[in-house]
Amino acid sequence: MDFQLTDDQRALKAGMRELLERRFPRSRLRAAVDGEAERGAEVDRELWRELGAAGLFALRVPESAGGVGLGLPEAVLAFEEAGRALLPGPLAATELTAHLSAAGWLAGGGPAAGRWVAEGSAAGALVADGDAAAGWLADGGSAAGALVAGAVRGEAVVTALDQGGALVEHLASADAVLALGATAVEVIPAGAVARSAESIRSVDPATPLHRTAPYRTAPHGAAPQREAPHGAAPQRVGPQRTAVAGAGASGAGASGAATTGVAASGPADRLRREAALLTAAQQLGSASRTVELAVEHAKRRTQFGRPIGAFQAVQHLCAGMLVRAESARSVVYAAAVTEEPGDIAAAKLLADEAAVRNARDCLQVHGGMGFTWEADVHLHLKRAWVRAGQWQCAAEAEEELAAGLLSTVGACL
Repeated sequence: MDFQLTDDQRALKAGMRELLERRFPRSRLRAAVDGEAERGAEVDRELWRELGAAGLFALRVPESAGGVGLGLPEAVLAFEEAGRALLPGPLAATELTAHLSAAGWLAGGGPAAGRWVAEGSAAGALVADGDAAAGWLADGGSAAGALVAGAVRGEAVVTALDQGGALVEHLASADAVLALGATAVEVIPAGAVARSAESIRSVDPATPLHRTAPYRTAPHGAAPQREAPHGAAPQRVGPQRTAVAGAGASGAGASGAATTGVAASGPADRLRREAALLTAAQQLGSASRTVELAVEHAKRRTQFGRPIGAFQAVQHLCAGMLVRAESARSVVYAAAVTEEPGDIAAAKLLADEAAVRNARDCLQVHGGMGFTWEADVHLHLKRAWVRAGQWQCAAEAEEELAAGLLSTVGACL
């Protein structure tokens, strides 16, 4: 049994790293976080389009629909490189929106209305309503609406909103919002969400966050509603939307997470799992990069006439960082192949721990220099903190794993 990456997969990783080193070098990262650019933390549209042209968002889209035709393992490898470079932006949400056409939901449509049918026996369909969602479906062709085509090509920025009212990243830069409900998925204009959203201070200067009211997806044909604060009447976010109603899917709890211990197969639950895995891949990339930063500094920095890497205490820190990163790598790669809920929960749990703890240890190796704004180590720690709270936090992942173990024990008794 061969668990090594294929030549094509290694080439994909190398190509993604080369692209990011060329188009998103350290100077661009520092410009984003230091406020040197007028756009500040806004998504770089030019870079976003180049990523789309390189196929980052189309990796899982069939070749017949203009995509690359690969699978989730390849998407994980690409997102790992994005995490290594601390590439900002709602990458997972945009990729998931582009992948809707690859998930078996696309059944054809017209230049002004794409119609997607949920896979399996799900009764719902994705239909672009009204006047083509504010012009998004203007010329998407018969194979897909322009909404998905824009996400595939990197011409559209899509962020995500879970029904539990989780924080929304890069809302001000987004064109649309992928809203996940208990059993339904809706793509709505970002402006409809932004009107009632509150900007909050983010620990990561490159990841602006907004707090929104809990969102409830609506049945197909009705406008989605948002819960208004303090018992006020619900707000309609507008009729121009695209919706997927997945019948028979397992629901989500109040937090918006998939039902614990249940291998749910509905569209919303599947997208949540995929988003958690892609986020774990970015955490893995960050954890691996902090290992490199620590080792490079330990070789270069001298104390008492010797590189600090010669001291056992520093060696133990770096060794522990490597073990955490490689342990997370094996689980993340395995989850990309199995796509099992328990495996994805384990991958998110270990990748979050590796990213946060490795960044902390990297700060320790750097000493006082690591805590300065000029060093990049703190950026990895701050991004890791933000990602650790996205899609599946540690408590939710632990509950998922515990429920899986209990169900296994119950089946054996």
